[in-house]
Amino acid sequence: MHDMATSSLAATNTTSSGSGSISTIHPDIIETHVLSRLDASALASTSCVSSQLHSLIASNESLWTNICNSTWPSTDIPRLRHVISSFPKGPRSFFSDSFTNPDIAASSSPVNLDCPSGLISAVDIYYQHKTVLSKAVLTESFDTSPFRVDLLDPKDSVPTGVGQPVNEDLSRELGERLTLSWILIDPIGRRAMNLSSYKPVTVERRSLSTGEVHVRYGWVFNAGEKGSTTECVRCGISVTCEGSQNQSGEMHVTKVSLELEDMYGKQLSGKDSLVILRKGMAGKRGNVKGREEEGKRRNEDYREMRREKILSEVKKHQGRIDTLYMAFGALIFASLGLVVVSRIFMSLFL
Repeated sequence: MHDMATSSLAATNTTSSGSGSISTIHPDIIETHVLSRLDASALASTSCVSSQLHSLIASNESLWTNICNSTWPSTDIPRLRHVISSFPKGPRSFFSDSFTNPDIAASSSPVNLDCPSGLISAVDIYYQHKTVLSKAVLTESFDTSPFRVDLLDPKDSVPTGVGQPVNEDLSRELGERLTLSWILIDPIGRRAMNLSSYKPVTVERRSLSTGEVHVRYGWVFNAGEKGSTTECVRCGISVTCEGSQNQSGEMHVTKVSLELEDMYGKQLSGKDSLVILRKGMAGKRGNVKGREEEGKRRNEDYREMRREKILSEVKKHQGRIDTLYMAFGALIFASLGLVVVSRIFMSLFL
C-alpha cells in the first residue's frame, strides 16, 4: 500500500498544471489520506517526488511524532515527547538519529564529563513484530564500576505470549523471532542513537528445566587507538527469557540489561562508558540498510579480535614464564657448579 500511495503521488505530479497536478490537492487531504499511512522509508521516497511534498513532509512535526511513536512505542510518554520536540528539527531529527547506524569518527573531539550526564534509554522488544515490552529508564549516575543498565527490577517479568520451547531448535527459533531496539537519548545534547543490532547476534539455551533462553544483541564501536584495550568496544544488550512457574509454561522476559565491554571482554566503568556513549552520540551516521547484517558482522569481528588479543597476551605471558624457568634453571646450575667448585677447593687445601 505504501508503494501504491507513493506511485500515485508521483503520477499525479507528472502534470505541472490542470486537474492532474498535485498542487490542486489540498495539503490536509494529502496529509490525512496519504502521508499518515506511510512508514518512514515511504515518506522519504515521497518527499523526493516534488518540492511541495518535501516541504509538507519536512515541516509536519505531528507526522514525524506519529512515526516515532509507532516505530518505538517507548517514546510515547510525556517526558520523551518533550525531549524529542527539543531536537534541532524535532521528531524528524530524532528519527534520523535513531534509525541510522551510529559510529565514532576517528577525529572525535574530547568529551566533557563535567556536563550533566543523565541519559535516557528507550527500549522496545518485539516478538514477530508484536510489542512485548516498551519501557524508558533514566540513568543519572555513571560512578559505578562496572557500568550496567538494568531495564527490569529483579522481581519483575513480562509475558511474551509464547510457549516454553522443548528443544534446542525451538529455543533458537524463539530467540531469532525476538527483535529489540535500545535507543539512548541525551536530553541535554539533543542527540540519540540506537545501540541494538535489532536481530540477535547470539541465541543460547541455558536451562532444560526452565527453558531459559539467553538472547544477545549489540553494536560495536571502533572507539580507541589501534592496539589499545578500547580499540573496539561492544555495547552488549542481554535479554533472558524463562518459563513461568504455572502450568501454562508461557515464556517471560526476566532480565534486560546493557553493558559495555573492551577488547578483553572486561566491562567498562561508568565514566569510561560515558565517554564512549557520548562520542557515539556525536559521531557520524551510516545508512540503515543491512543493519542486522552489519551488527552481526561487527560482533563477529569483535569476537575474533578479542580471541586474537587474548591469545597474544597468553603467548606473552607464556614467553615470560619460559624466560623465568630458564633463568631459574641457570641459577640452579650455577649454584650447583659453585658448590662443586667450593668442594674441590676445600679438598685441595685441607
